[in-house]
Amino acid sequence: MKHTFLVALIFVVLFKGYSQVKKIEKPKKESTIQVIVRVQKDKILLRWAPSDALAWKKLNKYGYQLERYTVTRDNKILANPEKIILAKELKPEPLENWEKIIADNDNGAIIAQALYGESFGVTGVNQLQSIVNISEESEQRFTFALFAADKDFEMAKKAGLGFEDITALKNEKYTYRVSSNAPESELDIEYGGVFVGLKEYEDLPKPMDFSAHFTDKSAMLSWNFKILAHAYGSYYVERSQDKIHFERITNKPYTSMNQENENNNRIFYVDSIANNLQYSYRIQGISAFGELGPYSEVVSGTGKSILKFVPHLTIKDFKDDKTVTLTWEFNEEGNDEISGFELNRSDVDDDKYIPVIKNIASKTRTVTYNKLASTNYFTITAIGKQGSNRTSFPMLVQPVDSIPPAKPVNLKGAIDSLGVVKIYWDLNKEKDLMGYRIYKAYNPNEEFSQLTVSPSESNKYQDSVIVKSLNSKVYYKIIAVDTHYNMSPFSEVLIVKKPDVIPPTSPIFTNYEIKDGMVSLEWINSQSEDAASHQLYRKENEQKDWQLILDTKDKPESYVDKSIIEGGTYRYALYAKDENNLVSNPSPEIVVFIPLASVMPVVKGFYAQANTTTNSIDLSWEYRATGVESFEIYKATADEPMQLMQMVTAQTKKISDPSITINTTYKYAIRALFADGRISKMAFYDIKF
Repeated sequence: MKHTFLVALIFVVLFKGYSQVKKIEKPKKESTIQVIVRVQKDKILLRWAPSDALAWKKLNKYGYQLERYTVTRDNKILANPEKIILAKELKPEPLENWEKIIADNDNGAIIAQALYGESFGVTGVNQLQSIVNISEESEQRFTFALFAADKDFEMAKKAGLGFEDITALKNEKYTYRVSSNAPESELDIEYGGVFVGLKEYEDLPKPMDFSAHFTDKSAMLSWNFKILAHAYGSYYVERSQDKIHFERITNKPYTSMNQENENNNRIFYVDSIANNLQYSYRIQGISAFGELGPYSEVVSGTGKSILKFVPHLTIKDFKDDKTVTLTWEFNEEGNDEISGFELNRSDVDDDKYIPVIKNIASKTRTVTYNKLASTNYFTITAIGKQGSNRTSFPMLVQPVDSIPPAKPVNLKGAIDSLGVVKIYWDLNKEKDLMGYRIYKAYNPNEEFSQLTVSPSESNKYQDSVIVKSLNSKVYYKIIAVDTHYNMSPFSEVLIVKKPDVIPPTSPIFTNYEIKDGMVSLEWINSQSEDAASHQLYRKENEQKDWQLILDTKDKPESYVDKSIIEGGTYRYALYAKDENNLVSNPSPEIVVFIPLASVMPVVKGFYAQANTTTNSIDLSWEYRATGVESFEIYKATADEPMQLMQMVTAQTKKISDPSITINTTYKYAIRALFADGRISKMAFYDIKF
């Protein structure tokens, strides 16, 4: 049997199951049977196909066996699934059963030709021809038989590739298994199966993302077939001129394989129409079980003739900073096709152009506009009499502008504990304002550095600083910049104070002096700007606690400590405190020992006597004070100053001076030295030898 047919399709992967399909995972073999399912309200439809042409040929000969296992009943899993064989040998019907339908059913004719035809000749377009030319005939038969079965479920059943289970119950759930009757010695074919129940019925989905683009005498329809590829393999396209009565404009179902670019997710269909009449379109999906889904939304539009000529803006002639005359070109042959021109303007080059001058005569080629802003984009549109317009490319028009924006005012700002700086100011009112440039410094006398590369449009800015650094303040100032890069004067400097987390620097002692039983201290105060007061502490001898002896908010850098005792050891330390009561580290300590400086009573009974026998002068004295360590005896003549003559122990009470000269007057003195460092007053005695 021969049957010639025209197919403009190529092979579509058949088994993209619905969401309710559960595939059973098994070790893969070379040939397998793949199964999909469609649940209807009162029955379950099954479709299957082998994975390759050889398996298809063997199964056409030996057939398929269909088994059903009842797994759950009333939502309870059965301990032993109940097995029934729905069909022992499903295979294509004999040739005589096909002869009655091939004249009226193209899908049946394709399957019959693939199954029983002496030869399999195919003509086609697009990618189909190349596939046919390089494929073996058995592969062609296999491919087109499955594709035709995919479009007609009744034909699929006749080809042994489909089954309707009308005995399924709503309170049960089944596993269906389709296995091969072919001997394993000829070909080992893995069975396929699905797990499903009547409760999993779902309506077919409505086609989505359907759109139409109307041009001159044509409408291009498109929709995204990938979204519902699991539900539909092909579609019918319908058209209406009254939105009520629709007719199919595709004799055969239309698929994504009708187009050349198979990598595109969208299907495209171009319909030829008459201009200036409204047309409406809708699409309807066809499932792998031959079911027709709901219609898509209706899209409508009108074809319009396209102007052949496009205007082009060429010259801009400024009269002043508010007025410009624009000139454009437009082919004179197009004057009769347009009703005139419109001038459009926008602040930026986008699609938000607004007509500013309408009803410009079709023969006019210049127009004057007198409301220029600092930046203007213009287009000129030719208005077609048939409703088709053509618009020029935009032209930038900027009048000369040398006036800078006003100085930014009312700067305010703050720094949080993390060092985040937020500053803001009043927004300038100039229409041609481009933005602001922000500058920063850590010292008011240093050069400010620019923070922003391009002008910032916002009237607020966020910066960050290191809180724990020596500078306690940050300085900001800004300028405004317009679209012609005219810059305003600098704003007033904004001083932003950091949160105080750093104590002041320590003061430093520079000098001390012990005099007249008092200690005089000198120091340099803390150099921190926020130092508010200084505290001087003292600790005597081995005391544990320090005593505050001076707390001043003034700036003295000296202090005289009068409340001291001779022989004592004193430690002094200075601290600085800032406005937030943060206290500095202490200054390096000063340790001062106060010597015993009081004078003891004079040595009594000091006497000198000339001894002519020994030619010497004998000195003697008495002193009963305790703690005496030694005595110092001094000597001088009338013309010489006192000099230490001799030191003797505390037990000595007399000595002799043999170093004398006759007729000379001598002066002697004595004082006691004590172990604790004190000394007595001098006792004097004059004698002539």
